[in-house]
Amino acid sequence: MRKQRDRKGPPNRVRAFLSKLGPGLITGASDDDPSGIGTYSIAGAQFGYSPLWTAWFLFPLMASVQLMCARLGMVSGRGLAGLLRERYGRWALWPSCLLLVANVVNIGADLGAMASTAGTITGVHPYFFTPLFAGTIVALLACWSYHRIARVLKWMTMVLFAYVIAAFRAHPNWSSVLHATLVPHVESSASYLNMFLALAGTTISPYLFFWQASQEVEEDREKGKMTLAHRKGATDAETRDSRLDVMTGILFSQLIMYFIILTAGATLNVHGETHIATTQQAAEALRPLAGNATYLLFTLGIIGTGMLSVPVLAGSTAFAIAEGAGWRNSLRYRPRQARAFYTVLAAALLLGMAMNYLGFQVVGMLFWAAVVNGLLAPPLLVLVVRLSSDPRVMGSRVRSPTLRAFGWLTVVVMGAAAVAMLITMHWGSGP
Repeated sequence: MRKQRDRKGPPNRVRAFLSKLGPGLITGASDDDPSGIGTYSIAGAQFGYSPLWTAWFLFPLMASVQLMCARLGMVSGRGLAGLLRERYGRWALWPSCLLLVANVVNIGADLGAMASTAGTITGVHPYFFTPLFAGTIVALLACWSYHRIARVLKWMTMVLFAYVIAAFRAHPNWSSVLHATLVPHVESSASYLNMFLALAGTTISPYLFFWQASQEVEEDREKGKMTLAHRKGATDAETRDSRLDVMTGILFSQLIMYFIILTAGATLNVHGETHIATTQQAAEALRPLAGNATYLLFTLGIIGTGMLSVPVLAGSTAFAIAEGAGWRNSLRYRPRQARAFYTVLAAALLLGMAMNYLGFQVVGMLFWAAVVNGLLAPPLLVLVVRLSSDPRVMGSRVRSPTLRAFGWLTVVVMGAAAVAMLITMHWGSGP
């Protein structure tokens, strides 16, 4: 009998752990979207293993922000845009408008990367796949329940393990990898600075702030807490589970970032393929260097991560606009019950899709999305830190001194990154 219990113990503990994962895991995994994969690949191709240290450097910064956003949604019962409107007035809602611009550009770039990848694999022109992917995502978000959407997104995160396998198949120099991981390497060149800014901007993205807080509210609605009064507050157990969820998601996100840089460094950089401009170019360059299996893992990962991240980008846009305007908003509602919310969601996807037919270059789109996100992040981070410190919003759940310190450190790092971005743009280092 004892042996039987022992055999059942570990699987039960694994199931208990997995049951606590949700918004945090999805948010972290969606950060590794096709645009992010392209950024990580370019960094590894240009600089080899040297950017690997940025994965652990950015981890506590990203984790602190997402923990604050998760707790804001959980304790206040409102999304981030709703809190900004309630606490600071409508003037604080301008980030929602800028977020729409950046998210539409990111959606367009991600759909373009997915379509190019599918076209390369099948031989069909990418223009046929762009509306197929966009239409599929709109249909799923409109027709499925929140519970089903969350469950599918949760399991879709597993596709990112393709990049871990691809990294080991690339046979890197592990002693060089270990050194680059543990010893930060910084260069004063404009190209290295731009690479760091791109990695920071891709990792700590404003759309994740809005999505994380809104999904904590969605989780409460899923538990039957449909009114604001019922959603306010959080138990110690709920706070612990949320922290586990968020930390797992961010760790997963940074782990995948690490292995994509490693794969590109071990293949593209080692063989002199340093001028990579797009995700698809990185995948194509991998084939003769690392074999068809690694190429397929890399390319299928692009489509899988796009199907995970594009709904998050469109959803965060819809939540931000609808909460800020005071419209009815939830993925639990059907389109006829929340018309304005679903209109914004569909419009973001359609506008992103249209950019692929209007001659916009993916690299240029990503550059300007990074500019908008880089400028948007610092002031928005200040508001997030202030909200999470406000007893009128958080009650007794105001953030800890440690979380506060990392929150302000993130403001400083992202603020410095924004200033550096403006300086490099002024000196003509744009796309």
